[in-house]
Amino acid sequence: MTWTIQLMAWYKIHKRSFPWRKSRDPYKIWLSEIILQQTRIAQGTPYYQSFIKNFPTVEALAAADEQQVLKLWQGLGYYSRARNLHHTAKAIVSDYNAVFPKTFTELCTLKGVGNYTASAISSICFDEPQAVVDGNAYRVLARYFGKDTPIDASYALKEFKALASELMGTESPGDFNQALMEFGALQCVPKNPLCDNCPFQKDCVAFNQNRIGQLPFKKNKIKVTDRYFNYLVFVTPDAKTFLSQRTAKGIWQHLYEFPLVESAQLLTFEELAKDPILFKYTDMKSAVLSKINEKPIKHKLSHQQLYITFWKINTEQLLGVVIDENKIHNYPVPIVLQKFIENFYTLKT
Repeated sequence: MTWTIQLMAWYKIHKRSFPWRKSRDPYKIWLSEIILQQTRIAQGTPYYQSFIKNFPTVEALAAADEQQVLKLWQGLGYYSRARNLHHTAKAIVSDYNAVFPKTFTELCTLKGVGNYTASAISSICFDEPQAVVDGNAYRVLARYFGKDTPIDASYALKEFKALASELMGTESPGDFNQALMEFGALQCVPKNPLCDNCPFQKDCVAFNQNRIGQLPFKKNKIKVTDRYFNYLVFVTPDAKTFLSQRTAKGIWQHLYEFPLVESAQLLTFEELAKDPILFKYTDMKSAVLSKINEKPIKHKLSHQQLYITFWKINTEQLLGVVIDENKIHNYPVPIVLQKFIENFYTLKT
């Protein structure tokens, strides 16, 4: 029995049922693949269902307001995915008459669609023999074949994709791709893989050479940067406050947030009280500044560790464009701010 036949036999028994697996509609496959990038299936599935309910077609997504798209995405992180999703939906409607491109090459021209996503759509929806290489595929192939190629090297994708393509053949490429990813997700998991009942145990290099914990191999470690965020939560007798949209590129672009003072370290009360940004929003002579959370909230991103402190400023009058507190839940905000808003404004009422 060949390796591929064994894999497909395993998949037939262990294949999980997901909403997107019931369809070959490229819109639904594309949507699921974008949502599940950097996201666990258990977390991503409700988002997929919500998007399909609100935007059942690519035309509906293209016609949506970006703020609505970001609000639905709230909590998934990596918000550039949502912005690219919306941008690409518009492009498919305007440039392709709402019909998805059918080839890997054409799909790769779409914003936010890389080698992985284009391979998944073209193979699952259009039977194009394009191998999908994700973290699961890297792990399974590196362990079974004992490959020391660093998976974060520039040449790794080409090398592993070529290997997966040899195993795939030309029959049912979409099923093969899903089987390989499923095997990595359920059997050949990162820690404590189920080697005892693995159909490939006999010839698996990592198992036989006791190298399971060493493969796949990465040459670079992620350097994490510490950042200190001080959010200013203005409170007035007539229930007004400030939210502004982040326009600069980087984390949380196009999401909303309270006025922000970013500092090199944790700020004391005296240090923050002197910051000129406070005077931009109110007359601090009559305002009362207090810290809402004594210990900073730690919020970890892929390359950043945020230390977030919320400060309350009670004041009689605000300067500039304000919003009503009762409308604050309508704005798309980062999940850490959403949790704060839910708690803070519930307690205020």
